Amino acid sequence: MTKISNMNLKDIQNLIKFVAKSGASEVKLETEDLKITIKTGSSDEGKNMTYIQQVPNMPSQAPQIIPGAPQMAAPESPAPQESTPASAESEQSKYITIKSPIIGTFYRKPSPDKPVFVEVGDTIKPGDVLCIIEAMKLFNEIESEVSGKIVKVLVDDSSPVEFDQPLFLVDPS
Repeated sequence: MTKISNMNLKDIQNLIKFVAKSGASEVKLETEDLKITIKTGSSDEGKNMTYIQQVPNMPSQAPQIIPGAPQMAAPESPAPQESTPASAESEQSKYITIKSPIIGTFYRKPSPDKPVFVEVGDTIKPGDVLCIIEAMKLFNEIESEVSGKIVKVLVDDSSPVEFDQPLFLVDPS
């Protein structure tokens, strides 16, 4: 059997299964010549992610793919942050940000042939439908919890949105 450091493939496979059953979200194991990170959170394909990385003092080697183990994936790099001028931040601080309560696809219209729910400049009140977010084939109407005027729509129609992602800026005055 192929050896990776002091652990063989069978040991690593057993470790992955143990971590998956334990309910832990992430486990890191480091030895002198091996680093293993096991993340049990699901990736986009619905498979668990496992990273195996050689420590630099060892001869460089490509990451090992473990047969029968979840797919290998490269660590995600954080998205670059947009820098905004301080004046724009202070201007936006007087606005209320309406954020997405769920992950899904953002739609500004109830259907392709209908007009958008709200436009920039529209006055809204609590209970008004602002948009729809489709999640798992369910269309969820997102209602306003504040009253004011729509200043800016922050997401393009038919775009994916994350939980707590800003969708609209509202001027409450």
